[in-house]
Amino acid sequence: MLDQAYSRRQFLGLAGGLASIVGLGLVGCGGSGASDAADKGSAAAAESVSGEVTYDGASSFQALVEAAAEKFMDANPDVSISGSGNGSGKGLTAVAAGTVTIGNSDVFAETKLEADQVKNLVDHEVAVVGMGPVVSKNVKVDDLSLEQLKGIFSGQITNWKEVGGDDATIVVLNRKAGSGSRATFEAAVFGDEAVDFKGDAELDKSGDVQTQIASTDNAISYLDFSHFDDSKFNAIKVEGVEPKSENVTDDSFKIWATEHMYCSKDAYEATKAFLDFMLSDDVQGKLVEEQGFIPVSAMKVVKDASGKVSAK
Repeated sequence: MLDQAYSRRQFLGLAGGLASIVGLGLVGCGGSGASDAADKGSAAAAESVSGEVTYDGASSFQALVEAAAEKFMDANPDVSISGSGNGSGKGLTAVAAGTVTIGNSDVFAETKLEADQVKNLVDHEVAVVGMGPVVSKNVKVDDLSLEQLKGIFSGQITNWKEVGGDDATIVVLNRKAGSGSRATFEAAVFGDEAVDFKGDAELDKSGDVQTQIASTDNAISYLDFSHFDDSKFNAIKVEGVEPKSENVTDDSFKIWATEHMYCSKDAYEATKAFLDFMLSDDVQGKLVEEQGFIPVSAMKVVKDASGKVSAK
């Protein structure tokens, strides 16, 4: 089994060339538009294609990519799809260098790559996911404000009693630099402020966060909704709003990311066919929600010409 790793604020202005509504600016590798991609995608699995597709990048939606890859390979036995989830930064670097055919990312490529690298890539927005703070099972706090989260992750708040919990030192589990989940969380909590505090541990992948917070008392971290597991840790509210997909779609829950899959403009047919499949009804109509994500078409959020994001 393979390994399982945009924000509203940090990346404003980076999507100026995208469509006016989230989900409508999807361009297939080689130049297909969204409607064209959807038409092709629905038939992609029925067409005979062959070749190797490789990917790296965000662990936050690797499970979705894996599930879609299994369906695609079942229908196209001459295609091999494999990859890892080593973080958005590594995925984008790899696809720009040509060492993988797809780079998965929670953030726009412009935030990680040079302009001359980005111009050779095509973005596919395949899903949206909420991300929120999670705490150890023994922590009694179930709601934190953005200001309190800022205090905890900047090291200004160090004891749970300062935010209504027990008298216990807070253990902060962060993701490593280069993680799209970290960039999304920091952008939502800190805005444009510089963040120097690294926490008590820096972890590579979403799965590592799941494991460590389940075995550590008094800890806090953050995960995408698809990695929530209330048998191991508790997902908590932010500003009184529950971390649920329906609260992301209307932007009442403020921490979320668009999941991007990048390929080169001259990608081979197998890669193009798989990315078209990711945008098809076969994936967007059912699989996205089954895996704990939100179809981009469901987001009640608009972008103006400059790329600024706001709720309808």
